[in-house]
Amino acid sequence: MRIAFYAPMKPPDHPVPSGDRQLARLFLQALAHAGHVSEIACRFVSRDGAGDTGRQARLRDLGEKLAGRLACRYLARPPDTRPEAWLTYHLYHKAPDWLGPPIAAELGIPYLIAEASTAPKRAGGPWDIGYTGANQAIAKADAIFTVNSDDWGCLEGLIGPKTYHKRLFPFIDATPFAAAAAQRANIRVDFAHQFGWPENTPLLLAVGMMRAGAKRQSYHVLATALSQLTDRDWRLVVAGDGPCREEITQELESLTPGRAVFLGQLDDAGLANAYAACDMLVWPAIDEAFGMALLEAQAAGLPIVAGKQRGVPDIVSSGITGLLPPPNDTDAFAAAVRRLLDDDNLRQSLAGAAASRVREKFDIPVAAAEIDRTLQIAMTGHR
Repeated sequence: MRIAFYAPMKPPDHPVPSGDRQLARLFLQALAHAGHVSEIACRFVSRDGAGDTGRQARLRDLGEKLAGRLACRYLARPPDTRPEAWLTYHLYHKAPDWLGPPIAAELGIPYLIAEASTAPKRAGGPWDIGYTGANQAIAKADAIFTVNSDDWGCLEGLIGPKTYHKRLFPFIDATPFAAAAAQRANIRVDFAHQFGWPENTPLLLAVGMMRAGAKRQSYHVLATALSQLTDRDWRLVVAGDGPCREEITQELESLTPGRAVFLGQLDDAGLANAYAACDMLVWPAIDEAFGMALLEAQAAGLPIVAGKQRGVPDIVSSGITGLLPPPNDTDAFAAAVRRLLDDDNLRQSLAGAAASRVREKFDIPVAAAEIDRTLQIAMTGHR
């Protein structure tokens, strides 16, 4: 099937990395795995992060014009080269979809959405234009994939009886992380030699962009929690970069002197090696929808310590693949890390279960099958 793919918040080939961009790319990869042919329909970014009503109105008007032009271009193609379905990834009040519904209607094809959300508190506020636009698009969907379990409660009231809902768990391509984990012993030796610590030193890993807001708060909670564990032998490996790097680095070095090493932003192979080298992922995950690093770490056979909030419990099973202290509770977070440092058997048990669970529930082939099945249902219902 030919799929027109659109991400109004950030196109999948955007130069700035993020979890949002990563999951958009994974959707494209899953579609290819299922035998579908995707094209990026448009790179128009509809996001307004400031709540500027004037800008939202201009983006709406531009989006409507682009939709008309793009529909004409598609209709000018031979019928057997036109999209057979439209899939929009991640729309909400800050990044509504002005393109998908009118183009899908003009072409007579099903309109699908992955990872939509709505919040009634936005009605009448500074994002009211985007809120209204996103809700109108959601209401026209033939099928909706919810990736975060928190989203469905509000979405359910917007859709009609003919809209098919599929709960789709976040997913990754586990292959590179499992492959790196198979070389764990060698990679770990290389890390020890590179940074000058004994090979048996427990290594904690944090993976997160260094930007203001929730990410910055996660690093703060992490630094504060780890400052309570200086009576144990460990090192912290940090993978990530961004505008707050200097202040995050200073805080970690101040609260955990001599314990942290900073790798900066890593490419895919470097990140897989970082997971393989370490013993656990420690990330408070403040206000994160789920956190792709939590899945990647589990695929590499790492137990997780993360804050129990939003979509985190959907992908980390408490007591089975990781430990989930209450969010923003630095004492509880420190206690969970201490428990894994002190209990080798528990750490190994969680690690083995984590790798198995990702293969069984969160890997590309599993997601590809669910996406394909939903596309077939949407096509049948649309006819």
